[in-house]
Parts: sequence; structure tokens; C-alpha cells
Amino acid sequence: MADHSTASWAVRILLLATIIGASNASIHDYKNEKFIPQANARFFHGGSEGLYASKSQHPNTSSSSSSSSSPDPSLKGNSFIRFDDVTFVRTIESAAKQNPMQSTTGLVEAIILEVRDRDRIGGSFLKSSSSLCCTPDLADTGSCTLGEVIIKRDSNDDNWPRQIKTFFKGNKTEVTMSPETVVINKTGMYYLYFMICDPGLDGAVIRGRTVWKNPDGYLPGKVAPLMKFFGFMSLAYLVLGLVWFLRFVKFWKDIIHLHYHITLVIALGMCEMAVRYFEYVNFDSTGMRPMDVTLWAVTFSSIKKTLSRLLLLVVSMGFGVVKPTLGGITSRVLLLGLVYFVATEGLELVEHLGNINDFSGKTVITLEKLQIKRNMAKLELYRNFTNALAISVLFSIAWIGFELYFNASDPLSELWRMAWIIPAFWNLLSYGLLAVICILWAPSNNPTRYSYLAETGDEFEEEGISLTSGGGDVERNELLYGLADEVEEDKRE
Repeated sequence: MADHSTASWAVRILLLATIIGASNASIHDYKNEKFIPQANARFFHGGSEGLYASKSQHPNTSSSSSSSSSPDPSLKGNSFIRFDDVTFVRTIESAAKQNPMQSTTGLVEAIILEVRDRDRIGGSFLKSSSSLCCTPDLADTGSCTLGEVIIKRDSNDDNWPRQIKTFFKGNKTEVTMSPETVVINKTGMYYLYFMICDPGLDGAVIRGRTVWKNPDGYLPGKVAPLMKFFGFMSLAYLVLGLVWFLRFVKFWKDIIHLHYHITLVIALGMCEMAVRYFEYVNFDSTGMRPMDVTLWAVTFSSIKKTLSRLLLLVVSMGFGVVKPTLGGITSRVLLLGLVYFVATEGLELVEHLGNINDFSGKTVITLEKLQIKRNMAKLELYRNFTNALAISVLFSIAWIGFELYFNASDPLSELWRMAWIIPAFWNLLSYGLLAVICILWAPSNNPTRYSYLAETGDEFEEEGISLTSGGGDVERNELLYGLADEVEEDKRE
């Protein structure tokens, strides 16, 4: 039982280790990469992607001498993994120990499996071995072939998990795999490993590449739905921008500074979604992410996120509504924005994670000021904004909980077809908040309802503040003095 558990965990660790270094491209390049020891084997992770079933059923394997630039026409509309010029190189010391007259002097195995087949690799299914490679004792029982990876074949397919063998010859230091294409007939998360069981091949490296393709393009199945999503979001930002532009032009004489900030965020949102969409279209057609397009997409995304969050921050602080400027804290807000941009840019280049908009305590302070000053139009505006912000925070917290549960319950990406909704949610939430701000702060012929004005005592009387005679004069003076102090405090800020 202990050996069975050890073997099972060895395969799981091997799978998890490959996820950490997973590539973002469907053309996986190997540049003299080393094999990593695991149990009694050495392995190299050749790639892992979600692949959809081919549109027409093919045999699991077909010979292919074509390169990625001239794909086999018979494979059109099918999923496959193709090996292009994959070469194994062993050390000179290892090759010198071999007899030059021997036809085979070292074995490297390429193994393709679906994540649900993980228990078919290694000795776990034998319930008596913690090995990945066949040992003399297991070979004596007829359970496996000595010197090869232990594989339990699928009862419905004797050729699965797929095992492709490549032998070194004589005392040569290099050997190249025969060109081969494995057609995928079942939807799943697939892993490719190159494995060595021969201790004499210590120090061997791999170079070359493999090409992974889905029926409709090179986009990995895990992110393929995002191409359509970014196309949809591009149209959504275009509609929002058009409506905003018409309002902007109609009431251009009454435009306030905040409107320019909102316009910039909408424009950046359109640019980001468009660049993201064309990045994925290019990825889908070529199998690679061009560095220049990716950098543009990441930069647009980082700038838009930074300005969006600064917009939420300054609106929550009452900028342009209950105070004309941010005063002395302007530099701190700009510094915060710069730090956020640098952090987001770096994070986006590594991996996209969900972000949450904090419910700032400044919103509460703004509401208190508006209640004191009895500005009902502004009070109602900020109540609506606060409600929208609070709802977004609730959705964000709930989604973070779901995201943590999703990642914890699916460490091997078995639910890869649902993974695209994680980043999609945060884009939808950001768009929703921007739309709310556009509605609440839309240009109009009455901008004073939400723009900053220096309030006077007469205005408060017009707003219906009841000041009675006698003690009311004292009360009125105290109120006015208090407001005067507050205005001075705003100026100092």
C-alpha cells in the first residue's frame, strides 16, 4: 500500500511540476533542456494543453515529414501533436562507453497521456512498486519491460497512453526522432513527457520542438474562448464609447475635468480589448505569441487598470464634486498610481490574476460631507455610486472565493474548459463599474448637480435648512463657522 501511494504521488508531483513551467505557446521549443530526476527515472516536460477532439476520427499516429510552415492537408480540422526535429544529445563520456557496433545503446521515450490517465504511468497500478521505470523484479513477473517506463494500456486502446521510442545507435552522441504526428480523438488535458530509464544517459539534453494544434487553430483549449470574449468586449467598449462621445459633444460647453479622465479610460479600454483580440487571432493562426504584440497588450491593460482604479479612488474622495482639487495628496495619489502600474505590468507579463477594487473609507467621508451640506443631488449620486461599488466588492469577494476553490480543487487542470471564465469575470466587472460611472457622471446641461461649487449660507437656506430666531442665529453662525473651517481644510488638503 505504501509503495502504491508513493508511485501515485510521484506521478502527481511530476504532473504538478510541469504546470509550474507551462508554456503559453502551441509551438513548444526545446533548447538543450536537461532531464529532471524523478523516482528511478529522468523526465522532461514537453508541454501540456487542453485539446478538443478532432472533427473526424483518425488513427492515433500518422507519419509526417512536413514542417509547421507546410502542414499536412489531411490533418486540417483535426487536433494533433507533431514532433519537429526533436533531437536527444548525450554526453561524450556516455557515448564512449558504448560499443560502436551495437544497433541500440540507449532509449528515450516520448509519452503522451491525458490527465485522467495519470495512474496508468508508473508502478502505482501494480500496487507493489514506487517506480516509474521497470525494475528487474517487475520484469521477472512479466508486468513490464526492463529499462522502459511502466505503462498500463487502456483496455479499449492498446496504443494508449502513446509511447514513442527513440534509440541511440552505437557510440553516436545524437539521435533525432522520426517525424511523427499523434492525432487526438478525445477532448482532454494532454501532457507530453520525454523520459529516460537508462542511468547511462545521465546528462542528456533535448532540443527541437513540438507543434500542438486544435481543430480550429493553435490557441490552447484553455484560453480559446477568450478570443471570442475579447472580440465581444471590444464591441461593448465601442458602444459605450460611442454613447459617451455623443453626450460629450452634445454638452461640450458644460464638460468638467472628470469627464476627460472617464473618456481616456474608455479609449484605453477599447484599445486594450482590440489589441488583446488581435493578439489571440495571431496566436491562433501562428501558434506563437509575438513579443511586440504581447507587450502592447500588457501595457494597454496595465495603463487602463491603473487609470480605472485612480478614477474610482478620486471619485470616491469627492474630486470635482465636493472638492475642486486633491490638494496636498495629489502627489501621493500619483505615486500610488505609478507603483500600481509597475506592479501590474510585471504581474501581467508573468500571469493574469484577478484583482479586487477595495471599498475605500473615503467614500463614507464624502457621504458625510454631502449630508452635512444638504446637497441632495450629489448625495443621491454618491449613494448610487456607493451601492454600485459595494455590489462590485461583494461580487469580487464571492468570485475570489470561487477562484480559490476552483484552483484548489483542480490542481491538474482537469476543468480546463472552464478556466477562461476566471479572467473574463474581472474584465466584465471593470467594464460594469466604468459603465456605472459613465451613467452617473454623464455630461449634461446641468453640470452643477455634481461639480464642485463653493457653498454659501444662502444656498443652505435654499436647500431648506430651517433656522429659527433667537437660538437659531447662534446655531446658524456655528454651522457657517464650521463650514468655513471645512473649506479652509479642503484648501489645505
